[in-house]
Amino acid sequence: MELIEVKGIGPKNLNLLNKLNIYTVEDLINYYPVKYDCLKRSDINNLDPDMRVIIDGRIESIPLVIRIKAGLNKMNFRLATNDQIFGVSIFNRAFLKQHLSIGTNVIIIGKYDRTKNVITASDIKLGTLGNTMKIEPVYHLTNGLTNKNMSTIINMALLSVGKNLDDNIPDYLVEKYNFTNKKTALNIIHNPSDIEKLKSSKIRLKYEELFEFMFKINYLKRENTKLDGIERKIYKKNLLDIYKILPFNLTKDQKTVLEEIRVDLNSKKRMNRLLQGDVGSGKTIVSIIAMYLNYLSGYQSALMAPTEILANQHFNNIKKILGDRVRIELLTGSTSKKDKNLIYEGLESGDIGIIVGTHALIVENVIYKNLGLVVTDEQHRFGVNQRENLKNKGLSPDVLYMSATPIPRTYALTIYGDMDVSTIKEMPKGRQEITTILKSNEEIEDVLKLMYEELKLKHQIYVIAPLIEESDSTNLTSVNELKNKMNLAFGKKYKIDIVHGKMASMTKDEIMKKFSRGDIDILISTTVIEVGIDVKNASMMVIFDANRFGLSTLHQLRGRVGRGNIKSTCILISSVDTKRLEILKTTRDGFKLSEEDFKLRGSGDLFGTKQSGDLQFKIADIREDYKILVQAGKDSEEFLEKTAITNLKLRDKLINKIKQS
Repeated sequence: MELIEVKGIGPKNLNLLNKLNIYTVEDLINYYPVKYDCLKRSDINNLDPDMRVIIDGRIESIPLVIRIKAGLNKMNFRLATNDQIFGVSIFNRAFLKQHLSIGTNVIIIGKYDRTKNVITASDIKLGTLGNTMKIEPVYHLTNGLTNKNMSTIINMALLSVGKNLDDNIPDYLVEKYNFTNKKTALNIIHNPSDIEKLKSSKIRLKYEELFEFMFKINYLKRENTKLDGIERKIYKKNLLDIYKILPFNLTKDQKTVLEEIRVDLNSKKRMNRLLQGDVGSGKTIVSIIAMYLNYLSGYQSALMAPTEILANQHFNNIKKILGDRVRIELLTGSTSKKDKNLIYEGLESGDIGIIVGTHALIVENVIYKNLGLVVTDEQHRFGVNQRENLKNKGLSPDVLYMSATPIPRTYALTIYGDMDVSTIKEMPKGRQEITTILKSNEEIEDVLKLMYEELKLKHQIYVIAPLIEESDSTNLTSVNELKNKMNLAFGKKYKIDIVHGKMASMTKDEIMKKFSRGDIDILISTTVIEVGIDVKNASMMVIFDANRFGLSTLHQLRGRVGRGNIKSTCILISSVDTKRLEILKTTRDGFKLSEEDFKLRGSGDLFGTKQSGDLQFKIADIREDYKILVQAGKDSEEFLEKTAITNLKLRDKLINKIKQS
């Protein structure tokens, strides 16, 4: 069933839902509330002056709208409850007047001034509270879509799907845990009337989401054990010889990880290894050496980067380290047709030993002579489809994932259960220490002075605008306002530009290239600067409203500076949550910060859109729901291996879903 077929969804609402990444009826009914407003009638006689008051009653006078000035109006009316009459005022809600008349039942939420007997309302809702608590779902919205509209549309969608809902929990587990059916659980989530029923419905939907995720992990783990790898003969001496050509010494951790990779490459079992390390710990050089070892044993390597600018960066780094010892080529959207054809020929003949590019390296009709190793960023998980594509070409390469998002080991072993995990904690010598400064919003003048000192030295600066949802229209307003302020301060002397999530990828890449070349002095961004971006002349990172970010994300951003030999600074601007942010002034260990993030804020900050697309759960939270995750992992493994004949249909459906993802 198409979204447009749901009652209440016309072209306008369809466009608004698309802005929220809702494209199907399934997306819509699984668009969960971000929170709930629990409305319970207040005892008006026992309220502190600053407490929120919630009362219901009947309107006793015609609402009167007073225009105070342009953009500001106030509406007044009298409200009668069972035993009292109050004055009610609300600002900038003149549009509600058409729904309010004498006798209308309303719920008022606001602050009560006992001396004036007036409630200054923050919200007015139609209806009555009754004698029990009223629970109202609150959704993340976009301009033009109200909470009431969203609730109505979702309920219409729930009516339209009837019983045709995909339930991905096997019957015997539904019975074991006494779960309600999925339709009932969704109805309760979107229309809760009872706290306990809401809690049990949330647990049921969280379990289903985590069960499906862990089924995928366990399935991939099982499939990996079936895959025969390429058996090579790489000796420790080969590694020692490579160390001699490097212009620097590797850390103990880097050498340990390389030995693990060497053993994997020699094994008959296919390598499926995650390499995680802190910002600047030297993961890239490990991957370069792994690719060179693979080349020396007679096989080709492919390094996949998420963006063109990162692909260029990796290509230049590999050339710098390996020089002319191996033929290295770069394949991106900017590669000319003539050069592409030459590269295709070189890959098919085996002349090219290492190819760098985007995901297209393995999904397009590229023919390799003998691809032995794929290195990829963890945000591009190497899925079943990619493996099948290569298998069909007669290829079965080892896979190495790189991640700059340190994850506490307990969680890593669970969520990356289909991989072996290698960790680099030790930082290379000579890495610049970054000074972290915390400033309040009132100290912006000091921040501008510090920025000016860096600009005078011909250094470049990143400025991060407040982290607001990409679908929120105020996102672009905030970055443009910030650009205007920066232009007032520096625009006459220095080049300022912006990059944001609503830009086309090519536009973003072009701006980042300009910044890399030094053509832009101050780069303002609404999005997290790509992990791995390496501009050695960038010496300052300024983050506005730093309290909106998780510690791990702030640490990632901080790691974008201090890439060269220039003394670098990260300035966190915030007037709230400063105690939490103080941790960053003394802690530079990403693993410790990730642990703090789990304690303070949950998993959302670690597994954001830039870090790993696999972990964007709709309702589950890895930290809060870790026990459910572990149980779902055990249950899904049992279901995969020992399923009864009655559950084969669901098992096959889940496996097909993985293959299509």
